[in-house]
Amino acid sequence: MTSQVRIDKYLWAVRIFKTRTMATDACKTGKVLMDDLRVKPSRMVQAGDIIRVRKMPVIYSYRVIEPIEKRVGAKLVERFVLDITPPEELLKLKMEEDFFVKRDRGSGRPTKKERRLLDGITGE
Repeated sequence: MTSQVRIDKYLWAVRIFKTRTMATDACKTGKVLMDDLRVKPSRMVQAGDIIRVRKMPVIYSYRVIEPIEKRVGAKLVERFVLDITPPEELLKLKMEEDFFVKRDRGSGRPTKKERRLLDGITGE
């Protein structure tokens, strides 16, 4: 492999983003950080670098194990990147999931009675 790779290529290669365009756009809009600084898509990554990616509501953290340019299969990703996201950040996903009230698909809008119950639960 290579010793340095563009950050947008790396994020795509280790499957953090579905397309390279999405990785490039995330860098351009300030959603990718290294050393708490926004990075441009052309920034080079090296082994040992810490990358933070904001995918609301969570800020994921990754440590570069080995830079690669070519996209690899999902099972091989763990050889190139280590997910070091703190558990508190992952808890935000669970909290967001619990916040929204689930309704059966196709059940229509809530009735007035159901709406009052929902408002009582959410505190409105």
